This record gives sequence, C-alpha cells and structure tokens, in this order.
Amino acid sequence: MACEFPTIGLIGKYGDPSVGETLLQISRYLEKHECSVMLEAETASMVSHQHLPTASLEKIGQQCDLAIIVGGDGTLLNAARNLIDFNVPILGINLGRLGFLVDISPDDLVQRLDDIFAGKYEEEHRILLNAVVHHKDGRTSESNAFNDVVVHKWGVARMVETETYINGKLLSSMRADGLIVSTPTGSTAYALSGGGPILQPDLDAMVLVPICPHTMSFRPIVIDGESKIEIMVKDTAKAQLTCDGQINFGLASGDKVLIQRKDQVVRLIHPCKHDHYEILRAKLRWGENF
Repeated sequence: MACEFPTIGLIGKYGDPSVGETLLQISRYLEKHECSVMLEAETASMVSHQHLPTASLEKIGQQCDLAIIVGGDGTLLNAARNLIDFNVPILGINLGRLGFLVDISPDDLVQRLDDIFAGKYEEEHRILLNAVVHHKDGRTSESNAFNDVVVHKWGVARMVETETYINGKLLSSMRADGLIVSTPTGSTAYALSGGGPILQPDLDAMVLVPICPHTMSFRPIVIDGESKIEIMVKDTAKAQLTCDGQINFGLASGDKVLIQRKDQVVRLIHPCKHDHYEILRAKLRWGENF
C-alpha cells in the first residue's frame, strides 16, 4: 500500500523519553510503507533510535506532507503554533490525559494509520490567534495561540485593570484577575474553567471570558472570528500575557495587546467518523453517575 503522504515529520512530547517506543513503532510502520520520515531534532535528543534523519520544526514545515504528533494536547498546541505558516496537516497520537486534539490511541494505531493512508480520514480546519504586545517603551512581543491568549495578574494578589475594544469600539473597562480570549478549540480549556461556553470547534468565532471580575455582571461574550481585539493595560502592579499556557510576556501599565485571527488555519487529520460530541461526552464524563 503506497503512502498518501510521501514525507512525514515525527514530533514527540518534549522532555518525555517514554514516547520513544511509540515513535519507533510509527517510524517502522512508515518506512514499511515507503514513506520518507524526519524526526524533529529535540525529539531525537530524547530517544534512543537514531537511524532517522533529524530536522527542525521549520524544515518539517517546509518539506513534510504530514506531521504526526506523539504526546498530549500540549505537544500538539506547540506544533500547531510553529507549523501554522506552512499549511502542513497534523495528526495526533494520544499519550497524554484528556486528548481533545490528539484522538488516536496507541492501542489501535496500526488500524488507524492503515485507514488514513488509504484515504479514509477527515480533515478539519480550525482557527488560530495572533497576539502582538506593543510595550510602552517601544518594544513589541508576538506569538500565536491555538487555544487562548490570556492577560492576567502575575505574582501579586492584585487585580488587573484593562480596557477592551472590539473593532475599535469599547467593550468594557474591567478590574479582574484577568481576561481570556479563546478560540473554539480553546473553549474546552481554560475558558471552560472560567465559566465560558463550549463552542463548536470549526466555528469562525472567539470568546472573551473574564477571570474573577470585580463586577459580577461581566459575563463571557462570543464574537465573530474576523474581529480585532485591543486590550489596553491600565493601572496594574504586575501582569502577564500568556499564549496557550506556554508562551509568556510581561505586561506593564500603558502596554497594548492586539489579538486577531491568523489568515492560515490549522489542518487537523482525524480518523473517519470522528465525532466531536462523543469526545466531549467521554472527556467531560457527561451522563455518568457520580
């Protein structure tokens, strides 16, 4: 059986040597099906099988037809941010806990790969955010986010004061522990813990969720995905901007954060009959008796 994806990049969970066995199983499968395989360089430093050529994330993006992620949702979040500009589809193998994004189990790995390489798969497109911080001293900081961009207090028990604008129009002035700007993908992550709604993952939308607002009437709001969000940091002792819980920038009074959807989409590969609602029921344990 010829591989539908001739060149494939393998990316494992950083700092976790236990992914080595699954990576080796996948690489042997791919080589058997005459695929060219590249092992991401940092992943290669953690595993013992060094027979595969190694490559940076950039090279994987430039040369691969598919990226296979072995780990948990956090591993896929990192890969999605780094590969977004290369239009590479992503397939997730779940070695983590919840696994909303990485939905293939190692137990049925071979059968799933057989189906996918035979063309029996579904491709889903999801939005990703870009956040740019304009610091009052003239510096800029920038990152992408697949789940969420969060402006929050940092290291002190004091609220952050912000003004938020949507397409140039004032939404609110707020004193709170922070503000979450989430994609539909991230609506089952931090935003859900903050009381936000669960959004269908392929929606072109964003949700803003306050974190412990001083005014209890401030509720989550869903806006169009084409919206441009501007957050002005007002009086604050110490604050931080976090992307996907993995990228952090310090914030000070007078800084401005601009958030908008990226033009490119994240391409996720799923097995056939992928059912988002079934995943919600399983991961969130809906319908179970406690």
